[in-house]
Amino acid sequence: MYPLTRQLIAKQLSSMKDPYYGRPEVSNSDLSMIKKYWQPQGIIYDLEQAYKFGTLIDCMITEPHKVDYFRFSCAGEQYTREDFERAELMKKAFYRDPLCAMMAKRSSFQKVSIRQNFGIDYSRFSFSLDVRCKWDLFIDEYDMSGDIKSTTATSQKQFEDAVRYFDYDRQRAWYLDIEERSNDMLIGISKVNFKVFKVPVKRGSDLYKSGRDKYQELAFKHAYLFDDIRNIRISA
Repeated sequence: MYPLTRQLIAKQLSSMKDPYYGRPEVSNSDLSMIKKYWQPQGIIYDLEQAYKFGTLIDCMITEPHKVDYFRFSCAGEQYTREDFERAELMKKAFYRDPLCAMMAKRSSFQKVSIRQNFGIDYSRFSFSLDVRCKWDLFIDEYDMSGDIKSTTATSQKQFEDAVRYFDYDRQRAWYLDIEERSNDMLIGISKVNFKVFKVPVKRGSDLYKSGRDKYQELAFKHAYLFDDIRNIRISA
């Protein structure tokens, strides 16, 4: 197994061809890299394929300037005609949903949040990190945000299971805590039957708590591996 270093994480994330991923603050993607290091290769491939297609549908809705319909490429990645046709049907399904259409109309797309000295508690350890996140949908006028996911799920129950399997709960808790918000919506668009599934994430809910526990553990590993350990305080 190759040694895990901050430089290796930065190199792999920079391959995403978005300057956001080259920033120095810790992101949810950095935490995913920590977890990925100890995962079997088959799971890694599964996750990477899901994320790649997710980028296409995200961009079609929130960053259309990154989509090249003539070359079937998006954000520096190459796709197939079939990928584009499927993603276009998913986009139409998204806008047919009244809540999704309303959120898209009122949202700032791809808002970046940065927070310095973000305090984290894990077990008996307390520490702080400079952190960041990037929202698909962020409604400035009231406490609501959302994230768009492509999914192979064909039912609400299957998507709810996918939320925990892919650690979407961790991502949403991380985002909510960085901006000190309380209400978020995970929006799953099926690439199989083109149904739209919605899972609310509210501060204090079981899903939020599950996600917070996950990010606290991975953030501790990140701080221990890459940051001055004098920053980590142990409570009595």
